[in-house]
Amino acid sequence: MGRIPGAGPYERIAAALQDEFAAVHPAATVLRCVDAARYGALEVLGHAHPVLVERIARRHLQVLAMGAAGRR
Repeated sequence: MGRIPGAGPYERIAAALQDEFAAVHPAATVLRCVDAARYGALEVLGHAHPVLVERIARRHLQVLAMGAAGRR
C-alpha cells in the first residue's frame, strides 16, 4: 500500500481486512488483495471507490481461504 497517491482510505481497508482475516492470511496477502482490487477497479471502471475495493478484496480473501481449506 502507499504506492498510489491518496491511498489513505485503502490503508484503512487493508487494516480492517487484516484484522478480519488474521487467523487465515498473512498481512502481505491482504495488502496484495487490496492493491489488486484497487488496480482492477481503476482499470475496468476508471475509478476505485473504497467500498467497491473492500468488497472485491474481501471476496478474494474468502475464496483464497476456501482454497486453502480444501488443500488441508
